Amino acid sequence: MKKPRPQPVQSVTAPRTVSRVVPDPTALKALAHPVRLRMLGMLRIDGPATATQLAARLGLNSGATSYHLRQLAQYGFIEEAPHASRRDRWWRASHELTSVPASEAEGEALDLDLAFNQAVLSLQVGQMQQALEEYAELPAEWRKASAANDVIIPMTAEQAEVLTRQLTDIILEAMRVAPPLGEATAPGMVPFSIMLHAFPYPGRLPHSEEDGGS
Repeated sequence: MKKPRPQPVQSVTAPRTVSRVVPDPTALKALAHPVRLRMLGMLRIDGPATATQLAARLGLNSGATSYHLRQLAQYGFIEEAPHASRRDRWWRASHELTSVPASEAEGEALDLDLAFNQAVLSLQVGQMQQALEEYAELPAEWRKASAANDVIIPMTAEQAEVLTRQLTDIILEAMRVAPPLGEATAPGMVPFSIMLHAFPYPGRLPHSEEDGGS
């Protein structure tokens, strides 16, 4: 009797810890700048770079880029990266992810939260528009992996919070078993962007009790 050929064992990547930063309001204010957001994203996705390299990618002068890099470094978003070249100063992202918890702040802290979210939204809209422009040129397998869904569900605030937390957990779990951003990856592997926007349908917003009248 012919013995069955042993099947190869599939390797499973062990989950790793995703490094993240939770900025305080002052740091959030420093990050709420379109150029700094783009620079931080570039350093996370593409790995370490110099001010000159980032300036060329962004169409800026190296002086302006150096200023924004110093601001990011001051608040701990980036750090100097060791490099063989002594002529250039290399920078790398200090974390893979920026976490901004749901805001319960009021006054100036809430204004800073809104300013940061507005800057992030503007950046994301630009990325989504560029992705749409490139969609027709994507290989079929990447078109099938892409999505732009819009689902509206009647829910209480508590149910909505649970759902968004579950969706975030699923995304973070996928990130934990993936290679770190900015490092060499397997063939066919590219950065894949997932944007989660969840909110009460506009125009149907619940009002706080103090705004509800008698």
